[in-house]
Amino acid sequence: MWSAIAPGAAWILLAGSYLGMGEAFGIFYTALLVAGLLASVIAAVFHAEIVAHRVGEPYGTLVLAIAVTAIEVALIVSLMIAGGEAATGLARDTVFAAVMIILNGMVGLCLLAGGQRHGEQTFGLYGVSAALATLAAISVLTMVLPNYTTTTPGPAYSRSQLAFIATVSLVLYGTFVLVQTVRHREYFLPKIVDGTEEVSVAVPPAKMAAISAALLLACLIGVVLLAKSLSPTLEAVLARIGAPKALLGIIIAAIVLLPESIAAYQAARANRLQTSLNLALGSALASIGLTIPAVAIVSLVTGWTLSLGIDAKSTVLLLLSLVVATLSLGTGRTTVMQGTVHLVIFAVYLFTTIVP
Repeated sequence: MWSAIAPGAAWILLAGSYLGMGEAFGIFYTALLVAGLLASVIAAVFHAEIVAHRVGEPYGTLVLAIAVTAIEVALIVSLMIAGGEAATGLARDTVFAAVMIILNGMVGLCLLAGGQRHGEQTFGLYGVSAALATLAAISVLTMVLPNYTTTTPGPAYSRSQLAFIATVSLVLYGTFVLVQTVRHREYFLPKIVDGTEEVSVAVPPAKMAAISAALLLACLIGVVLLAKSLSPTLEAVLARIGAPKALLGIIIAAIVLLPESIAAYQAARANRLQTSLNLALGSALASIGLTIPAVAIVSLVTGWTLSLGIDAKSTVLLLLSLVVATLSLGTGRTTVMQGTVHLVIFAVYLFTTIVP
């Protein structure tokens, strides 16, 4: 019952916010909005697990990744349209933050938690290698290459270049999904040990899965709308303490990715590392592969210059993250060592964002 009540309560709080309750009750109502957001996140994880168990791997993780990313895209596009040309760097900051959170924070926490509980964990190497290769290509093409093209000045593509890169991103992500779900689905299935899967889970009834799918959508939309409702307060707090603008992108990405992060962590703790990595890397790919084409369309339609290129410090951290991920996930076996390395890189990323 709580998983059905949580999104309903979040929507009621959201309606109250639009009716001016936030102005009437101030910080008390803001605290209620935060509580509603967290409750929706936890409920979303619960319903995502039910849907995932019903449709099976790797479709379950793909459903959650695409659902969360689609709503993330809607949030970014709405904030861009509301903020005008001054907000054209928000997509870059949010996408880069999502990649760093997933590749270092989420993966690192999962490897550390799983290794601490189970010692050494194994996963299918072929699927993870395909995901990392695709992620490296899309990341560099969308966030590093714009700094070195000469058709237009600054960290931006020309209109034709932007359209081409957006198309390439869709092609790469679409091909990965085809490989994951059709051509080489076995690469992404839980590892078989002694003729059985890592974990055997009862399949929920179709009616329960359908209800959970509807409630999952309600939870995710509620999370994004609550995050958007809280964003003015958050921006005011960040401006008051003198925090850099990139920190807003990190917070938005962290809120949107929270359901997937919790689901991936729970899977790693349950010794389902393959499912955990499917969630993490699939989320990173969906975040770039769907967000960049969407914001590119907004840029081409409005005529705004879309700032995509990251600075030199961020480029170093991105390349370091990709290299370390390739090495740490290149053997099919992980321990707490790999998790610690990823988390240290994530800590460095957060610290150098606040203290550049």
